[in-house]
Amino acid sequence: MSDAPTEELQEGEMSDEEKAMMAEWEAMADDDAGGDGEASEDSEAVPEFENAGGDDGGGTRILNQDEIDSLLGFDDEGDGGETSGVMALINSAMVNYERLPMLDIVFDRLVRLMSTSLRNLTSDNVEVSLDQVSTVRFGDYMNSIPLPAMLSVFKAEEWDNNGLLVTDSALIYSIVDVLLGGRKGTPAIRVEGRPYTTIETRLVEKMVHVTLGDLSSAFDPLSPVSFSLDRMETNPRFATISQSGNACVLARLRVDMGDRGGRVEILIPYATLEPIRELLLQMFMGEKFGRDSIWESHLTEELYKTDIQLQAILGEKIIPLGEMMEWQVGTQIVFNTRIEEDLELRCGDFPMYKGPVGQKQENIAVRIEKYIEPEEKGDD
Repeated sequence: MSDAPTEELQEGEMSDEEKAMMAEWEAMADDDAGGDGEASEDSEAVPEFENAGGDDGGGTRILNQDEIDSLLGFDDEGDGGETSGVMALINSAMVNYERLPMLDIVFDRLVRLMSTSLRNLTSDNVEVSLDQVSTVRFGDYMNSIPLPAMLSVFKAEEWDNNGLLVTDSALIYSIVDVLLGGRKGTPAIRVEGRPYTTIETRLVEKMVHVTLGDLSSAFDPLSPVSFSLDRMETNPRFATISQSGNACVLARLRVDMGDRGGRVEILIPYATLEPIRELLLQMFMGEKFGRDSIWESHLTEELYKTDIQLQAILGEKIIPLGEMMEWQVGTQIVFNTRIEEDLELRCGDFPMYKGPVGQKQENIAVRIEKYIEPEEKGDD
């Protein structure tokens, strides 16, 4: 016997129940509207629980599911969208991590240095311009790199972390064409769909070494650092230097060589810049964050004039408290200090000097012969 009639009967019963429930809701809504006398005649019948919390008796508009999804940034398939609604606000807050004003000055200096260095390298009229300095998430940037490209992983020796320098295909072929004697005014011939040859890789590596040297010079006024090339990759998967959600600084540079040229993008994670974060927060070079050199000099001079008390420790002995409580007038305490031993001079609880004891002008004196180095905190 087939189960189809049973399924149709169940569907019919559910439909009748829904109709009965809707009729009950309409009746309840009509009763509320008749009792208040404020609802309009052409207003839709809305379930009572949907109007809960309304402040003006029907003036509150209830959002449907499509409007809620649109506000939260979800598309029709239910996937989270990242360009609209609340999700866009959340994601933008995650990307805009921190503003580092001094980085603009560093990259402006890099542009000037690169223009000179690349002119010497190519013997051509090279113009380097800074398009943008922004903050991105590492994973989003790696997914947006237009391939083919050459990704150079470099290491900041003093900061013990890595960065990424991306050279697009247009600049790769332009550099190869210029360094191999291509004619001026002729656009570089691009052969897409093939891996880069060893010659092309070596020529681009030469340009990368020049760029990293200029980047090191650009950071020198802030903090001396050496950027060294670690490896070169063509697959972004093999050039991962940070977690996908980590914030990074991205500098986009444009290199023009007549009718040829391309882009260089420098990506530095915030973790790499952490050792010099305080320096990068400066608004101008040499900012002291409120420090006053005049006041520091005056304070130093006054400290040298300060009177302090030095105590000469003739001897020390540890005695139980019970024995000390039995002391009386005339009790003698014997110390083990000898005349030929050096005495210790203390300033408060800190030992300062050591020296032999003697007599000068009928006064007991100590001649300082040794300075006691202060003990480092944390030593057990």
